Amino acid sequence: MRISSTAAATAASLLSISSTSSFSIQRHTPHLLSTHSTTTTTTTTTSLAAKSFQLDKSANQLTVTPIASLDGSVTLPGSKSLSNRCLLLAALSEGTTRVENLLESDDIRYMLEALDTLQVPAERDAQDNTAVTVTGQAGPIHSPTPDEVVELFLGNAGTAMRPLAAALCMGNGSFVLDGVPRMRERPIADLIDGLQQLGAHVNCVEETGCPPVTIRAKNGLEGGSASISGKMSSQFLSSLLMASPLCTGDVTIQIKDELISAPYVSLTIGLMKKFGVNVQIDGDMDGTPSFIIRKEEKYTSPTSILVEGDASSASYFLAGAAITGGTVTVRGCGSESVQGDVAFANVMEQMGATVTWGPESITVTRDPAVRLKGVDVDCGKIPDAAMTLAVAALFAEGPTTIRNVYSWRLKETERMKAIVAECTKLGAVVEEFTDYCIIHPPADNKLNDNVVIETYDDHRMAMTFALAACGGVNVIIDDPGCTAKTFPTYFEMLGSIAS
Repeated sequence: MRISSTAAATAASLLSISSTSSFSIQRHTPHLLSTHSTTTTTTTTTSLAAKSFQLDKSANQLTVTPIASLDGSVTLPGSKSLSNRCLLLAALSEGTTRVENLLESDDIRYMLEALDTLQVPAERDAQDNTAVTVTGQAGPIHSPTPDEVVELFLGNAGTAMRPLAAALCMGNGSFVLDGVPRMRERPIADLIDGLQQLGAHVNCVEETGCPPVTIRAKNGLEGGSASISGKMSSQFLSSLLMASPLCTGDVTIQIKDELISAPYVSLTIGLMKKFGVNVQIDGDMDGTPSFIIRKEEKYTSPTSILVEGDASSASYFLAGAAITGGTVTVRGCGSESVQGDVAFANVMEQMGATVTWGPESITVTRDPAVRLKGVDVDCGKIPDAAMTLAVAALFAEGPTTIRNVYSWRLKETERMKAIVAECTKLGAVVEEFTDYCIIHPPADNKLNDNVVIETYDDHRMAMTFALAACGGVNVIIDDPGCTAKTFPTYFEMLGSIAS
């Protein structure tokens, strides 16, 4: 089937509350219930293993009650970045691939729906919703309807939009890739420029440099050289890298300025290797490297692949332990992780926490006699986890400077302004600059009570600012269902280790 933007938007369903003791966020319609109702307030108490949270259904707000301590062990859901990369590479490979521990979230659903529209078989395991078997195309994905334009609605999923935009240039067919209004504000011009240098017939909106993306693919691409910017998003480079083995000749990609979030590129290259493709790197990843993919390189299924736990999601629980002085172990990523965001644990250690590493786990605690202290950190390699640092900074002694995060401005929302606004509501004084901010915590680290946190349809805003409850205050999370983008069970998991 083909999915139009209208059909996909109306297909999304509301945040739903079960009649049992816990709530489940199934699918999410942004801001559908974002305004306060004038009708009688209806609340639902969410009884978790250790905490009870309260959902005001009429206002679509969740009150996270004061958290004295976080203690316990959590098993992380699969990584968003790895999940969508695995699905795409499995689709491009020769053979059948079983992808295990796949993240269950909106972003992955959009990728799976796109593969279905493109008639790439992806079958869920009837006994395990986190396992999907993908039948590879042994090369480019071609349009299933050559005489029609195939429309793909990808929500606000950058990890679907960017890689698919590159991959679909390598076959045959006409495609339009679109998303929610915020997706139409997220730049993609640097990727389009690189694809055009390789000969692709692809365009985005010229005035904005953003989606929709229009593709007119014919007989694939021969290869060649492309020079692109790496300053705005590493996803542009990752997308070009993943599509390059589908070209008939060698491909060289040069970074012409600087490469942000380099660990995500290393993650991509490592995953490509698991699917049989080697990428030659010339130069320093911290400089202006170039990448060469030889024409002989072809994707081959590894038969099965296990998705690591999401390191960005780990940051919330690690920070919660550092803030409260509890002890939390996250399982699913550790010292052997391929994800750069595990480095967030090192930042917690700089602030005064104690960190213990296992191959697939991280444990954080803090001696109550040791106060968290403000830090000055270059977060260019961990921009997602850096959001969590903004809330941890509210509990520190002295200011915290979060540097090299211009990419915040290009994410699911304008995260720099969002973080400044919400930290200020809680009582902090925040200095905002182009690519960094300085957070001065409230006096005596006393946060304002009953603050309504606007989440801006951004999953990470909801999850990060829920930790403000560790300051002994109620925190009201507006539109809590936005966590469905990457972590639908977040509030259940947070409550399960909270006291």
